[in-house]
Order: sequence, then C-alpha cells, then structure tokens
Amino acid sequence: MTNKLSAAVIQSLKEIVGEDKLLLDDDDLQRYGRDWTRIYTPAPSVIVLPKTVEQVQAIVKLANREGFSLVPSGGRTGLSGGAVATAGEVVVAFDAMNQIRQLNVVDQSVVCEAGVITEQLQDYAAEHELFYPVDFASSGSSQIGGNIATNAGGIKVIRYGMTRDWVLGLKVVTGSGEILELNNGLLKNNAGYDMRQLFIGAEGTLGFIVEATMRLTRQPHNLNVLVLGVEQFSSIMNVLQAFQSKIDLTAFEFFSEKALQKVVEHQGLQRPFDSVCDYYALLEFESLTEQELEHAMTLFEYCMEQGWVVDGVLSQSLQQAQNLWRLREDISETLARWTPYKNDLSVHVSRVPEFIAEVDALVQAGYPDFEIVWFGHIGDGNAHLNILRPDDTPMEAFVTQCELVSKQIFEVVQRYAGSVSAEHGVGLLKKPYLQYSRSAVEIDYMRSLRQVFDPNGVMNPGKVFDQ
Repeated sequence: MTNKLSAAVIQSLKEIVGEDKLLLDDDDLQRYGRDWTRIYTPAPSVIVLPKTVEQVQAIVKLANREGFSLVPSGGRTGLSGGAVATAGEVVVAFDAMNQIRQLNVVDQSVVCEAGVITEQLQDYAAEHELFYPVDFASSGSSQIGGNIATNAGGIKVIRYGMTRDWVLGLKVVTGSGEILELNNGLLKNNAGYDMRQLFIGAEGTLGFIVEATMRLTRQPHNLNVLVLGVEQFSSIMNVLQAFQSKIDLTAFEFFSEKALQKVVEHQGLQRPFDSVCDYYALLEFESLTEQELEHAMTLFEYCMEQGWVVDGVLSQSLQQAQNLWRLREDISETLARWTPYKNDLSVHVSRVPEFIAEVDALVQAGYPDFEIVWFGHIGDGNAHLNILRPDDTPMEAFVTQCELVSKQIFEVVQRYAGSVSAEHGVGLLKKPYLQYSRSAVEIDYMRSLRQVFDPNGVMNPGKVFDQ
C-alpha cells in the first residue's frame, strides 16, 4: 500500500468532493490529521470532506483502485490515536455530513449523518421533549460517527449504557466500497447476524459509518448533584452500594484531591466545601417527588454516620448543579496543558478499590518524579489514570518513560480480567497492549473479519492491530 498520491489521484478526489472540499494547506493537514493524543506527528497527504454517502463510496472505491489508505476523522477528540494519519494517508473528514432528519416520536428514534455533533443531537432531542443520554466532556465537538466507531461511554453509563446501546441502525461503506444498511432501525431483529455491532467500536477498520439511526428516550427531570468527600477509596464503593440499592443513579463519578486542585486553580471554580479529602464522589439522581429527595438525604446522613463520608454538598439550583459537574467534567481540559499520558482502564466494579490501590502503588514507584491524577466513572468500573508530563521533559522521552511501566500496569489489568481500553478505543496508543485484554484467538478472528470487509487494507491501517 503506497500513500504517495499522484496528481491524477488528487484530481480524481477533487472531482468527487469538489475543489473547495479538498484541503492541502499545511494548517489543515495538521488540524485534520490528528486527535487529542498529541503523541503522534500527523502527516496526511490530503484532506477530503465528502457531503454525501455516494461521495464516500467513490473515495473508497478510488482508494482500492489506486492503492492508497484512508483515515476517518470525526470531531478529533479521540484519546488513542485512532484518527491520526501518520503516513501520508487521505483523511476523510465527516464535518460536512452533519444533517439530522427523520425524527420519529413514536419510535423515539432519529436518523443523523456521521458528522452530527453530539451536543447538536442532544439539543435536537430536547427541542422535541426527548433525550439523547450519551454524554461526556467533549460533547460540544465530538461527532456521532466517531462516537459509534469508538463505542464512546462517558458520564451516564451507569444509568444509560454505552453508545452501542443507542444505535438502532447503521449505514456503512465497507472497505471494499459496498454500502450496507444494518438493522433498519429495528428494536427487535433476530434475522441472522447483527453486523451493526461489528462496526460499533471498530474504529473505522472495517468501513466508514456514514449514517446512524439513534434511539432517544424521555427527558430526566429534577436532576440533583451530590458531591461527597471521602478519606478511603474503599468508602466510595460503600457509598455506591448504599445509594444504588435505593436510588436509580444517573451518574456516579470520582476524582482525586489532586484533580480537584488542578481544576480549581486553572478553571477558576470554587471547592465544593471546606473539607479537604483524598477522594470525591459525584452522584446525580432524579427526584421526581419531595420524598425521593428526602430519601437521598437520609442515605447521605447514613453514610456520614458510618464514617464513609467526611463532608458533602447537594445542589440547590441548576447553576450550582452545573458548577459541581464542572469539577469533574473540566478535568480533562485542565490536564491537557501537561499533555498527559492517559490510561483508560476498567475492571469489575466490585474490584475497583483493590485494583486502583495496586496500580497506584505501581505508578508511584515507577514515576516518582511525575504527578499522577486519578478520575473516572467509578459506577461502571472505569478509571482514568493520568500521568502528567513535566514542563522540562521532552514529549518523546516522556512517552518512553511511561511505556516502560505500561506493561506492568496492563499485567495487573490482565490479572483482574479487565480492559486496557474501557471507552477510548485502541487506535495506535493501545495497540501494543491489546493482548492483555484479548486472546490470540480473538485477535486472529478480528484480523479475519477485517479481511472480509476490507480485503485491500485501505481502511485506517495500523490501528487496533497490525494487519
């Protein structure tokens, strides 16, 4: 596979998408050729921005005929290098395919193109008194196609599940240029294999998602946010069990004191309360009646009496709820200035405390000169380990040091039967470590599936595993 494009190929791409939708400027190549990892140097040959499914299909067929590679680009908010073009590939950016249509209020579904922004879909649903619940800090820039391609999770998984739980149907262009309509937006369909699920989380290696039928639900009402301070991480799990047994939580997040310090300092936010604790839990829940809110406060008092909770605050207004959420949601943006080396880990919820204790001891010993920041979606077993790069350490040297300990971290993940990538995907960053979550037999089957859908290897090569 060669990615040195001839003038004739570039002209053919212009004829497909139009001259104004083909970008060659260095700034555009840098912008569209990367994601948020900032570890890899982008080096695409050209950027194309198709507007129709037929244009995407024509690009894929041209790539097969001429032997060049394609990399999909959504909102470029990925954290695993899955959308990075490092070897002269053609980047297919879906920004121009951003239309929402075919709302069906009875079916509670909507059809949208791959480039629709997550927040755009959320707002559209709200305008029709419905709700799209998959949410995360990058909802203002991430795209639905990218969310599906990585099976994005976020802050509401404990109640609403992952992106795959909200995909009723897909239209995809396979690596060989065929258009597939998968599942037709049906809730129930047991007629053979559900190939829709193969493309969800495949990171564009089987084909490009160009359109999706997304499920919606009712809007939540009277959401309350409770932030609790705890001294022992194991106490967080006691709090989770106490609340989850009595209340349907819509979120249960955690963050460390160090994470809180960074956010307060760099985002100009207020601490939730005066007490300083090692860890904090953020709970969100509906209170449709006054009795439900009183029930939640009774649980809070019970947790205080048990010694699990040191202090806490309950939102008294929508603005206060939003400010409390910012203490958690602004962490990634805040840490970006240190270009952190991120680990997106998951284990069974019940084993999170012992897992984090073991990994934290490992990284503290392995990185004595680096700041370590923990936060994550503790209610679904997902913890984000962030190793901050010192200002005086070059990126290459920093990554090399981090990779030395990564193998030990993933050996721990393997012992706990966990995942090296809970919600960020594999991409380039986690590719060397896929074996710690998937068996050799599983990976061989993945390669075989990839060969079926992308026989010439044009789709996002080098991602997830080597072909």
